[in-house]
Amino acid sequence: MKDGKLLSSGKARSISKLAQEILEKRKRKPILLMAHQIVGYPDFEVNYEMIRLFQECGVDLVELQIPFSEPIADGPLFLKANQKALERGVTVEQCLDFAQKVTRDFALPCLFMTYYNILLQYGVQRFVETAKSIGIRGLIVPDAFPEESEEYFAACKQEQVDPILVVTPYTPVNRLEYLAKKAEGFWYCAARKGVTGFKTSFGEATTDFLSRCRQYASTPIAVGFGVQRPEDVRYLVNKSDIAIVGSTLLNVLEAEGTPGVREFLLSLRP
Repeated sequence: MKDGKLLSSGKARSISKLAQEILEKRKRKPILLMAHQIVGYPDFEVNYEMIRLFQECGVDLVELQIPFSEPIADGPLFLKANQKALERGVTVEQCLDFAQKVTRDFALPCLFMTYYNILLQYGVQRFVETAKSIGIRGLIVPDAFPEESEEYFAACKQEQVDPILVVTPYTPVNRLEYLAKKAEGFWYCAARKGVTGFKTSFGEATTDFLSRCRQYASTPIAVGFGVQRPEDVRYLVNKSDIAIVGSTLLNVLEAEGTPGVREFLLSLRP
């Protein structure tokens, strides 16, 4: 990076403030950690305690998932958590209020993860404006495709909220080139095809995939889907800028409570 620009495929492109912050922090850490929470599950009080632990244990970014009835990218554990949160009456407004409290109380960049129907029901422009106003730095909306979601991408650009795009090992090169022109913040590189919550065998295929992403990405890159052990995080050092931990955190919380979460998070540091 030079003067706020990231070099990719021989070209320089101005990058967002979030991307610059990630790259600056990467100078001090071999890899950053992003931790996930489904807002309202098991309840807002536990969510808040988890995020307090994230800050204490050196987590670098927080992914706040707004519950949705048909979370197509999520595996059985997250599907159950989404359903339980909705059964308890968790609303989008409550999630927004919680996120505002989190961004006020903790010095951690926070992003929303959800699905496009949530934005459509709330109002796309209104949702992005509200996210900006409460301090959300980026949005991960897996089913918001650039060709079909012009209003969303225009609103993100206007409000300077980064649209985080998802790529997989099956994303063809011409698609990577296209997405590099649309992405801000970082690329969410799903380490395998499928849904969250299952083990990924990190190996040569993963290395090739991430090398391909690095070649075309005009932002930092993050890896999720199957980051479950300290060895997984260590494997991603020098291959990715961010390791994303989600389902395993929830598994540990349900099995061992917050003391187990603390121990697990501290174990992830390479």
